[in-house]
Amino acid sequence: MTSLILVTGGTGTLGRLVVPLLRAGGHQVRVLGRRGGDVTADLRTGEGVQAAVDGAGTVLHLAGGAKDDDVLARNLTRAAARAGVRHLVHISVIGADRVPLTWFRYQRDAEQAVMDSGVPWTMLRAAQFHDLVLKAVTQLAKLPVVPVPGGLRFQPVDARDVAARLADLTAGPPSGLAPELAGPKVYGMGELVRGYLEARGRRRPLLPVRMPGKAGRAYRAGENLSPEADLGKRTWEEFLAERVR
Repeated sequence: MTSLILVTGGTGTLGRLVVPLLRAGGHQVRVLGRRGGDVTADLRTGEGVQAAVDGAGTVLHLAGGAKDDDVLARNLTRAAARAGVRHLVHISVIGADRVPLTWFRYQRDAEQAVMDSGVPWTMLRAAQFHDLVLKAVTQLAKLPVVPVPGGLRFQPVDARDVAARLADLTAGPPSGLAPELAGPKVYGMGELVRGYLEARGRRRPLLPVRMPGKAGRAYRAGENLSPEADLGKRTWEEFLAERVR
């Protein structure tokens, strides 16, 4: 009989894809959520986390947000260590240790909490999901003139490809930092916006703008990209064809 797998963020974009894969593989899965899920706990305050973790042999940590992901990770890893968890799997982002933005710093600090936990771990750094890129370009495309930061490139990956990789990593032994996972193609921001506009049958003028400061230099240098990453299968164009009417 396989050991219990606790999945944080199991009702989110990625969790909704990973959990069925794990269950289809014969694994017993417990979903942690603030409101939904099999057990209720608050990773931000730590309330209910220990009870949720107890009895789990593996923890897959997918929960996150716009800020304080390091706080969530520390509360979870402390509970996992006390519970004797044997495998902690964590999702992070490519460039967590290179891009000088606050959100990336939260990701790097969350990574450090996992590595310092004393629990055997596996970590996957993935590129931005198609879903996140779609949200960004949708907002930009509402403007009469769309600002396009010059030099800003992405290698967006499909959440289904990430889910499949995470299901495999979670079912396997702890392996440390896994090969990074990105989409099959690098796009300039202008390409992503034009692809979205074409899919929607819309026209908007694009205005090139310059990203200032350290973040702008990091993006122009491609610090959010990973030329050596493993590549997912689904392209931005295929994603748009499925999602956008």
